[in-house]
Amino acid sequence: MSSDAHSLRTIFKQTKSAYAVAFACVVAFMGIGLVDPILPAIASKLNATPSQVSLLFTSYMLMTGITMLVTGWLSSRIGPKRTMLFGLLAIILFSFLGGMANSVNGIVWFRAGWGFGNAFFISTALAVIVSVASGGTASAIVLYEAAIGLGMSVGPLLGGLLGGISWRGPFFGVAVLMAIAFLAVFVLLKDIPKPAKRTSLLDPFRALRYPGLFTMAVTALLYNFGFFTLLAYSPFVLNMDEHSLGLVFFFWGVLLAITSVIVAPKLQDRFGSVPTLFGMLLLLAIDLASMGLGVTSQTGLVIAIAIAGGILGVINTILTASVMDVAPVERAVASSAYSFVRFVGGAIAPWLAGKLSEVFTASIPFYAGALAVLISMLALFIGRRHLTELK
Repeated sequence: MSSDAHSLRTIFKQTKSAYAVAFACVVAFMGIGLVDPILPAIASKLNATPSQVSLLFTSYMLMTGITMLVTGWLSSRIGPKRTMLFGLLAIILFSFLGGMANSVNGIVWFRAGWGFGNAFFISTALAVIVSVASGGTASAIVLYEAAIGLGMSVGPLLGGLLGGISWRGPFFGVAVLMAIAFLAVFVLLKDIPKPAKRTSLLDPFRALRYPGLFTMAVTALLYNFGFFTLLAYSPFVLNMDEHSLGLVFFFWGVLLAITSVIVAPKLQDRFGSVPTLFGMLLLLAIDLASMGLGVTSQTGLVIAIAIAGGILGVINTILTASVMDVAPVERAVASSAYSFVRFVGGAIAPWLAGKLSEVFTASIPFYAGALAVLISMLALFIGRRHLTELK
């Protein structure tokens, strides 16, 4: 994909349908980082340990990954629009119930329900944006990644603002914003035809038999381990209030958004997808290791988190674009298979990070995350011969 196709101008020349889905994407991905600033507050208010509170991420990702296996099956039977609306309704319900919960276990279960709804939405959103956006697949991916970046940056900021009032605020905030997104998609998105061929529940597993897709999925699984170690564990060692944590992860998300839309395609065009991934994964491993070494330095941690945002934006964009090209299967099937592996496999990272800090020292989770990212480079190296079709 050329850098021209990835120009920011493509974001401002889209259809109303594409904007409606993109807005819902913003809110959906806000949900990932929205709870980040309130993790220490939840632990304090509900007398929970870091590993217990980190289960909010684990349950969310685990349910998201498992549900990905059935999203294509449902979408091929009721259509993409109805599938997305079903997912949005589930997010509205379970985020509201999460705000009403009075125990960590209750929140964990409702976050799992949130992940259930999120799977139906995000697995369909990229394929829908590709079908309704102007400018082809490249422009659609720009819009999708911009929505992700905006959601990831605004989520922590809003979470910090609402969390400063009450830890329940972010949950209710998502419910309200998702209700708006539901109406936008319902009104502005036209019905999209069902696929000509119905998807089988076994299709995602069959797709993983293609070595290129399997390589990208395993690479993303191990990369996600480092990603969610940083996202779920670092709030506990920063020792900041909700507002400050929100600002830290806001700037993290801003850099993620900028590099995903502007920097990633330029690096991809100049060096190629696989070499760029190798370079960025190495930088992420070094960054995580530096957080382990400087775990007692608040300033050092903040700088490292911001740098990580820039690195993650590049990796996310290239992985998303690559998955669309490495297997001769429908986009929805490839996305489901890939997301199943990376979400389910990465779900253990938040809980394990908290547990490692309780058993050993505060530095160990960051070292474990760095090691996982280094292993992801090994997986990419082993499977590189199956990725020759990537630019």
